[in-house]
Amino acid sequence: MIPTTPIERVPATPTGVVADWLVAGVWEGEKPPTDLDAATGSLLSWLTTAGDLTGKPLELVPLLKPAGLTAQRLMLVGLGKRADATRLRFHEAGAAAARAITGKPVATLAAAAPGHGGGLSDADALHAFAVGITQGFVGPGLRKATPTRHAPNHFVLALPADCGFNPTPVVARVAAEARGLWLARELVNSPPSELFPESFAAVAAEHATAVGVEAEIWDESRLEAERMGALLAVARGSDKPPRLVILRYAGNPGGPTLALVGKGVTFDSGGLSLKATDQMVDMKCDMAGAAAVVGGVCAAAELKLPVNLLGVLALVENMPSGKAMKLGDVLTTRLGKTIEVLNTDAEGRLILADALAFAAEQKPAAMVDFATLTGACMIALGPHVSGLMTNNDPWGDRVLAAAGRAGERAWKLPMDAHYDDMIRSKVADMRNTGGSRYGGAITAAKLLQQFVGDVPWAHLDIAGPAWSEGESAAADAGGTGCMVRTIVELARGGVS
Repeated sequence: MIPTTPIERVPATPTGVVADWLVAGVWEGEKPPTDLDAATGSLLSWLTTAGDLTGKPLELVPLLKPAGLTAQRLMLVGLGKRADATRLRFHEAGAAAARAITGKPVATLAAAAPGHGGGLSDADALHAFAVGITQGFVGPGLRKATPTRHAPNHFVLALPADCGFNPTPVVARVAAEARGLWLARELVNSPPSELFPESFAAVAAEHATAVGVEAEIWDESRLEAERMGALLAVARGSDKPPRLVILRYAGNPGGPTLALVGKGVTFDSGGLSLKATDQMVDMKCDMAGAAAVVGGVCAAAELKLPVNLLGVLALVENMPSGKAMKLGDVLTTRLGKTIEVLNTDAEGRLILADALAFAAEQKPAAMVDFATLTGACMIALGPHVSGLMTNNDPWGDRVLAAAGRAGERAWKLPMDAHYDDMIRSKVADMRNTGGSRYGGAITAAKLLQQFVGDVPWAHLDIAGPAWSEGESAAADAGGTGCMVRTIVELARGGVS
């Protein structure tokens, strides 16, 4: 279930806020928060001297019924050294605190502003901290008979009248990004028997229209009429028909448009190039790129950002059957370019080829696609960093900077011309694999590049960070909501 928790500001000091839990940050190597320390009779100073409260990153120190506070419980979370603070650090600290709290029902959870650090303003630090807390409200256990996580009934930011910044836009952004993250994670964590192309399209349209985004859904007959040959070929092996969802948000009528394209393979068996069980077990997550686009566009629309967004979701299920595409097949794409299929498990680039071609035809000022595309990217960069590839370095650098501001990790990979040779085919315009184990993330991006024309484009391979195999102090197993925050940052920056 997606939480319905209201997110509000209350004009109160942290010592005076009424809540079941108050979350407050503590800096490493500094005195604990003065107001909380004074109210508790210097208890925090005593804990610091005793070595029980150090402020090291993600350290959690709970205090029950703390004297001098109106909150029933206080959760102190370490922020690390102030000079080293980043939006990611604030986000993870908030998430760690919330994960420790929400194992039991909570009526009201409050957060105190953590203060500036690492070049971030007080407002930006609070925004990152609070969004992190909302991330910790939910886990992957969507279908457990007895819930293991409980989103609070209310989440409030305790900010006195003299907090030093205008809290209204901060609270609005926290709420919008939280809802975008909750939606994206719900989609990724949903069982594939419940979330398939048709149901995904319906959920996306419902949430988009609720925030003023126009949603159009193309069914199988429309996809055939629109010459989406590669997308249709991937879907052919499944009993679930494909869908293409087009989202349009007009926040700047007459202005340039940013196109966001998401890979949405709702379950990837590998097709006839069948995956092994251990490779297939988490393949309900292969639509995380499309989930990020839905969550990000909805968040931007909720914030009424002055930007035009075009979201394109390519939704298929990749299954083996007598109808499935075969190795050696040659597919004709929307642009008329042909692709030789040498591996049916390299399907994401095929559906994105048609989706990117459509998006480019709409003449956006720039494009970004998001896709759990290759295991090769995880081999190159590990499980926590997205790979970024681009046909336009200035635009790629802008996307990379937006991810950094959002507190998400990405790294640019080369797109030199010599990689083009690796996808040349003897029987078609290109082939859907690089023909060797080397440079797999880049050769996949090279195929996508053939379908974007001259539009400045960036490709984010999110195969690693979109899905967490296990838990950590700040993260749950399952879908992470990767790139929702980056999309909001991109929308805030606009295009020109």
